[in-house]
Parts: sequence; C-alpha cells; structure tokens
Amino acid sequence: MRFDPFRDLTRFDPFRDIDELFRDFSPAAFRGGMEVAPRLRMDVNENEQEYLVKAEIPGVNKEDIKVAINGNQVSLSAEIKQEKSENEGGSLRSERYYGQMQRSFTLPQEVDDEQAQARYENGVLHLTLPKRSGGGGKQLAIQ
Repeated sequence: MRFDPFRDLTRFDPFRDIDELFRDFSPAAFRGGMEVAPRLRMDVNENEQEYLVKAEIPGVNKEDIKVAINGNQVSLSAEIKQEKSENEGGSLRSERYYGQMQRSFTLPQEVDDEQAQARYENGVLHLTLPKRSGGGGKQLAIQ
C-alpha cells in the first residue's frame, strides 16, 4: 500500500459521528445512577468470499432481533426491554428502558441473501454474508 499524506483529508467528514457525540454527552449520562440507552456496536470484516459481521446486542432475546438484506444494504434492529430494581435501606428504586436499536450500513458488493446466515450467542450477533457472484462490474468495449 502506498503512503498517501492526503488520504485522511479526503475522507474528512465533520458530521460523520455527530449523533454519537450527542448521545455520549446527553443529560441522562450525567445524572447519577441513570444508565444511557445501549448502542449497537459492530465489526465488519471481509475476505474474498464473504463479509463477516459481529454486532454486540447484549440482554436481548434472539426473537427480538431482525436482520434485513437488500442488495448491498444490511439493516439490523433489536427491541430492548430492560428493567432494574434495587432496594437500598428501605427505599425501593425501579428503572425501566424500552426501545428499539437499529443500524444500517452499505457494503461494497451485493450479498447473496439466499446463503446468508445469522447466529446469536452470548449477546453477540454473528452474520455470515456471502458475496454475490458476478458483482465485480462490467467492462464495456469502446466502439
């Protein structure tokens, strides 16, 4: 790989992570004892045949997770139901969070949705997304 000193400048996007910035500094994050709504964190790796996705979705039942594939667009969503009760010195505290997490991303090549597989274990969703054959594009002859 050749060194390109301007590569980071061409990728510069000041609004790329603005949602996560505001989520990290939300007023709920500064209240004592209150937990911020969980975020869907993921890793995407690629080899010659497929894309491998690992998404952390702790505390969710596998029945509450949905994966949709449309060409090279992949969407993940999960219904979250968290309840927490504490009994501290005679006073009872109960907190609940219900909501939906979702995340969509686009892959460089279309996915063969017939061969795609999903597995959920220990709070981690593992997706195996085979690349669709013939997705390399077409070279046109100039006449």
